[in-house]
Amino acid sequence: MLVVDENKFTELSEFIKQLPEDGRIESHLIAVLHKTQALFGYLPEDAMNRVSEQMEIPTAHIWGVATFYHYFNLSRPGKYVISVCLGTACYVKGAAQIMQTLEQNLGIKMGQTTDDGLFSIQQARCLGACGLAPVVMINEKIHGKLNSKKLLAIIKDIQKAEAKK
Repeated sequence: MLVVDENKFTELSEFIKQLPEDGRIESHLIAVLHKTQALFGYLPEDAMNRVSEQMEIPTAHIWGVATFYHYFNLSRPGKYVISVCLGTACYVKGAAQIMQTLEQNLGIKMGQTTDDGLFSIQQARCLGACGLAPVVMINEKIHGKLNSKKLLAIIKDIQKAEAKK
């Protein structure tokens, strides 16, 4: 089992304690889940259990909210999160092929993380770089005018850099 930094749990607990005591604690759940994800990078089960206890909200309700909204990640993302733009301009210019190339070469599907924890693939509706279509964003960096060959070169460069660490 993964050991999680107890300081993050403390910070989350302090965040919850600062919520207004207006008798509607559930109305703050989404903000608490956002804070949880900001701290941990996803919503770990241990954190959601602690939120449940501290906010006195059933765990099933918390899971229901977390799974309803696309924004929340229930599993640890890879070190490099690859967001494939599937907006109209990117799709017309080959985003489906980009996605297929990623899935085949990394051995995972959209929404999954490689076994080594290095890469995750997710979709984006639009990354706002239509003039560079098709594009992917790896962490916070946009890569545009891609084709399978260029994309694989980027992935291999990341893998080489990681192997040197």
